[in-house]
Amino acid sequence: MKDIQYTKGDATAPQSENNKIIVHICNDIGGWGKGFVMAISKRWKKPENQYREWFKSKDGFELGKVQFVQVEEDLWVANLIGQHKINKDENGNAPIRYDAIEDGLKEVASFAKESNASVHMPRIGCGLAGGKWEMIEPIILQRLSNNDVEVVVYDF
Repeated sequence: MKDIQYTKGDATAPQSENNKIIVHICNDIGGWGKGFVMAISKRWKKPENQYREWFKSKDGFELGKVQFVQVEEDLWVANLIGQHKINKDENGNAPIRYDAIEDGLKEVASFAKESNASVHMPRIGCGLAGGKWEMIEPIILQRLSNNDVEVVVYDF
């Protein structure tokens, strides 16, 4: 098992010699325009464009699914659908869906193993999705760290 490494910096500029995957959370309604996605779009257009195409096609576009978009020779952006809509529901529940994040991170772990890649992310699900890090960190440990995938979490 590998511990999560915490560092200060920009999650869109991962520091590693090997293959890298940047994981972030997307919603299930095709919205892209606030939060960490803005930093991604500032660096690369492809992740947003492919996410929007995926949403339009409806092909496997659902909670817990992941789209891997290659943006550099050794770097992919993982669009993980882990958020239902964008606002709290009628019961005041945040849009975060922890089970969807868990399912998506299983997929990320497989892709990371196949690609011999480390995983880089901000504190996923804790911004606009309204999640709590104390709920997300154990999922990351279980799905990635326990599978010997190196994980770096960036605090900007």
